[in-house]
Amino acid sequence: MAGLYTGSKRITGNLEQASVVSKKKPWSDLDLTLKIHPIRKDIIPLKDDAAIKNAVKNLLVTNAYERPFQDDLGANLRGLLFEPAGFMTEIMLRDNVYDVLNKYEPRITVTSVDIRDNSDANEYGIIVNFIIKEFDKSDTVEIVLRRLR
Repeated sequence: MAGLYTGSKRITGNLEQASVVSKKKPWSDLDLTLKIHPIRKDIIPLKDDAAIKNAVKNLLVTNAYERPFQDDLGANLRGLLFEPAGFMTEIMLRDNVYDVLNKYEPRITVTSVDIRDNSDANEYGIIVNFIIKEFDKSDTVEIVLRRLR
């Protein structure tokens, strides 16, 4: 039986078999669809990976200057919808997505951003693949940006 001194405390026991157990922080977010729980008659919150996925989607659809006192929060993708459709616009869309997620969502690591140009329907399809760091789980968010006439 080995012992280890840490400050004023002594740890005893078999230190080779000791394991570190960490508690994962539960994440929760408000579901914007506002679904009502049938029994509690309260709004059902999103938990863990669904909450993170919802936060990513909210960051992508938010434009600059939409949130008070947070001018630069958001990807400002709607502003790029009326640029000429082409390779340069796709690069700007991709860069905006990377920038906003790297700056405001530390819980994820973005692995890829795929942009699909559908000029016939006046829309862009954006697929963001990312890894949730705490759960070590891959997830995807897909949004469609449309120009309305």
